[in-house]
Amino acid sequence: MNEFLRMTPDKIIVHHSLTADGQEVSWGAIRRYHVHTLGWDAIGYHAGVELARDDYEALMGRPWDVIGAHAQGQNLHSLGICFVGNFDITPPPEAQLEVGVSVIKLWMRLFNIPSSEIYPHSHFSQKTCPGLMFDMDHLRELIACHT
Repeated sequence: MNEFLRMTPDKIIVHHSLTADGQEVSWGAIRRYHVHTLGWDAIGYHAGVELARDDYEALMGRPWDVIGAHAQGQNLHSLGICFVGNFDITPPPEAQLEVGVSVIKLWMRLFNIPSSEIYPHSHFSQKTCPGLMFDMDHLRELIACHT
């Protein structure tokens, strides 16, 4: 299967890495796991948000018009953003959410995706992703404030 088929996204799916954010486990480690361990052509997400030294940064994943590998059954028409961290244990930091909101808002504008089409990964799977402590309502409030 060619994972690099072109697509037009109509929804955004929010994930967490389920790992600690640090030098041991980072966006690069996730990319290596997806490519070298799972055998994919690229990282499965379209973007990530992680701590880089003292600040949170948005990181590029797959090109935005390329099918992702982040939510089984939903990849053909969705963008996946991964907040690096384990949010089953603690909530994501506000600064990390703010950076993620900037990515999500950009995607909403570029692809005309309404806020009603932003979902937690758990909406489509039996996982807790983006985490038991990840407040999707708060994320939606932040998105609404940044209109």
